[in-house]
Amino acid sequence: MARNKYDVDEQLESPFQFRHLLRAGKYIGRHKHQMLLALVMSSLASIASLTIPKITEWVLDVAVPAGDVDMLVKMAFAVVGVIALSIVFTTIRSRTMAHVSQDIIYDIRQDLFAHLQRLPFSYYDSRPAGKILVRVINYVNSVSDILSNGIINMLLEIINLVFIVIFMYTTNATLATVIVAGLPFFLAFIVFIKPRQRRAWQAQSNKNSNYNAYLAESIEGVRVSQLFDRQEINTGIIRRLAGDCRTAWMRAMYLSNSVWLTSETLTQIVLTFLYIAGVYWMGGGEMVSFGVILAMGQYVSRFWQPITNLANIYNSFINNIAYLERIFETMDEPVVVDDAPDAETLPPISGEVTFEDVTFAYEEGVNILEHMDLHVRAGESIALVGPTGAGKSTIINILCRFYNLNGGRILLHDKDGGVHDVSRATLASLRSQLGIMLQDSFIFNGTIMENIRYGRLDATDAQIREAAKRVHADDFIRELKNGYQTVVRERGGNLSQGQRQLIAFARTLVSDPRILILDEATSSIDTQTERLLQDGIAEMLKDRTSFIVAHRLSTIRSCDRILYIGNKGIMEAGSHEELMAKRGLYYQLYTTQAGGIQ
Repeated sequence: MARNKYDVDEQLESPFQFRHLLRAGKYIGRHKHQMLLALVMSSLASIASLTIPKITEWVLDVAVPAGDVDMLVKMAFAVVGVIALSIVFTTIRSRTMAHVSQDIIYDIRQDLFAHLQRLPFSYYDSRPAGKILVRVINYVNSVSDILSNGIINMLLEIINLVFIVIFMYTTNATLATVIVAGLPFFLAFIVFIKPRQRRAWQAQSNKNSNYNAYLAESIEGVRVSQLFDRQEINTGIIRRLAGDCRTAWMRAMYLSNSVWLTSETLTQIVLTFLYIAGVYWMGGGEMVSFGVILAMGQYVSRFWQPITNLANIYNSFINNIAYLERIFETMDEPVVVDDAPDAETLPPISGEVTFEDVTFAYEEGVNILEHMDLHVRAGESIALVGPTGAGKSTIINILCRFYNLNGGRILLHDKDGGVHDVSRATLASLRSQLGIMLQDSFIFNGTIMENIRYGRLDATDAQIREAAKRVHADDFIRELKNGYQTVVRERGGNLSQGQRQLIAFARTLVSDPRILILDEATSSIDTQTERLLQDGIAEMLKDRTSFIVAHRLSTIRSCDRILYIGNKGIMEAGSHEELMAKRGLYYQLYTTQAGGIQ
């Protein structure tokens, strides 16, 4: 898919709708009391500051002409008191909103991560990890401020604007009308610039996402890059992607700054007309005093300041709407592999499995399996062999229900003889009875003990050590400086690939599954270690149904049945001896691998 490439911009599936902001309201509503307190504090600070121009008018028109020094001193203290009150109110508001902002970040990240945990493998197959990470980290950080401070500031500036207009018209209605005359021009410009801003910030969001996707990929594959001396080429790619980010950001900022520039320009134009009109009327005998003109001059900046702030808040909304869309787009991704509405808890299973007329495709129209039938008895060991891409791992994926079937069904038999459709069982009750060892032995950052316990959180230390012994991991673990408490670096960087697989093997074993699945489980273990591991595998397979995918055919000779997968189904089936006697596809594969030695 195109979205899986780092250099292809993501496209939103639908244009932004106002319902997204309403939807974000649930995060705001959780903190409505704190936000109301912040709004009250901000309003009190604003109202207090609006009295300063009135004090200035009174001082110039009354106290100064009367030479009332005592009154001038009192007014000076009054101004200081107003400023102090404003600082107190603003401080309370700032601290309150800091908590609210961080709580909103926490809430959104929790919801987003919880949803990502439930999304199927197909979602991650179609997107680079970097494009997912940027939504959880960068975008959430950006939108949290606009959902907290942005809402409060917008309401505050509207309240400020109302009070300023009241103060202006009670001071001088004629000059107040001159001040507000420029407002229609500013609103017309906002309507004109809005769609261009949204497109520009969406483009910037896309370029930033592309950059993060390639950066994450490059860090993950740095060893391969150095091996093939790709540093200069990779640097050139990241330079181009960073350049795209810069270009998109600069264009978006040009458009955003044009709003501020228009507001500032109109402020100066209105201020000029105010002084011209005030001087003209004062000279013409109108009842306009110098104190009134000076007070109205202060109100000009105070009137246009909240308008400028509202424009900036609007800019932030436009900037973050693109991020909000991305976040909600992720939250709206359907969880196509999920518990059915009437899903049942799967009882303890016997290990008997039936595939009935199973058809499956990763991409529409390209079937990997078609009308496949298979019955596996409880305790039977099944080996899956065949060419790459034939569908061996696919059979395991659909048994574990990592993907939904396109047709047919998979049945599990319980110990009482009941039969259960995998698609009708809860995922937790299904996967808790499956032990899965995949090709990629992923090791988490933490101790070896914690990594093995990941397969069963209530396992005791003794059970963990026993599982490690059975897969021959105990010997090398005890040789480490801190034994089972050795901290493993991210992805097991301080362990060999073979050691990582042995730990993953112990993790699978400790869960005590009824069905054991080994997908290329010994592919990265040296031959000597593999011989030791075979005893552990044989112990694990006792009384368990097992599905084993292996390229080393010598490791699956003892399996009850070997299935040769190809041509969208099972092409051959039988024991090793039966298939070798047939001299068919398995015979050719085995003799080729063994160099003709049977």
